[in-house]
Amino acid sequence: MKKVTLSIMLGATMFLAACGGGDSGGSDTSTEQMDPEKLYMGKCSSCHGGNLEGSSAPELAKIGAEKSYEEILDVIQNGQGRMPGGIVEGERAEVIAEWLSEKK
Repeated sequence: MKKVTLSIMLGATMFLAACGGGDSGGSDTSTEQMDPEKLYMGKCSSCHGGNLEGSSAPELAKIGAEKSYEEILDVIQNGQGRMPGGIVEGERAEVIAEWLSEKK
């Protein structure tokens, strides 16, 4: 009896794990997932610094004074120098580019 119960619980756990959670990469545009600062911290800060101060990549604290929204979006999408393109895509890239373009 214990083996049957254990098997059912294990099977149910595996089923639920396979079905749930995680970032599907879909078009979820919830406020939390489209927060530019959270997106930046999750994808960009390891190289550009938590305060946009730069680290192994250039400082971004005043990037909006140097580049337009379109130029920033182009770099995010296609990369530049050692930065590969496509780290952030779609609407998330647009949200980060807009946010960074305001940094002057």
